[in-house]
Parts: sequence; structure tokens; C-alpha cells
Amino acid sequence: MSAYEWNTHRARHFFCSRCGIYTFHRKRAAPDHFGVNVFCLEDYDPATVPVRATEGIGMSVVDPNARRQWPGPREAGQSRQFLKTTAQTKTPPP
Repeated sequence: MSAYEWNTHRARHFFCSRCGIYTFHRKRAAPDHFGVNVFCLEDYDPATVPVRATEGIGMSVVDPNARRQWPGPREAGQSRQFLKTTAQTKTPPP
């Protein structure tokens, strides 16, 4: 396993030193959280992972206060009103 770090060394990206596949990472903004490449796992069906769609227009890449904590995946059929409201209240950059 090989790790790549930049700048503050808070974020770490791990790769297999033998084949080069990206396996997982530790987040810079939340060092106690990890992102895992589920396609590296044996006998695991990635289709079982809950996915929550977002609308990029409502997301800010420069305002850290604009990011809300991810409450987890939505259940099927749950309202998208949160996303619509968030997208409508954001002012697009100039």
C-alpha cells in the first residue's frame, strides 16, 4: 500500500503499490472519515450502496459554511425539496 499526501498532510490517498488501483482516502475536511473504492472489495455488490443525488449548482466550492453535513442516504421516494430549496437560495458566482 502506498500513500500520497499534499500540503497539510491531513488528506491521504492510498493506492496499491503493486497494481496501482486507488483503494481509499482519508478526507482533509473530516480526517476521521474515509472514502472507500468499493470496486476493490471482493464479493461485494456496489449496487447495494445507497446513492443520494445532488445538484452541483447549489454547492459552493469556496464557502466552507455553505456545505451542510451529509445526513446520510435518502430513502427511496423521499422528498427532494431540500435540494430544490438549497439550489434556489444560492446566488450563482459572477
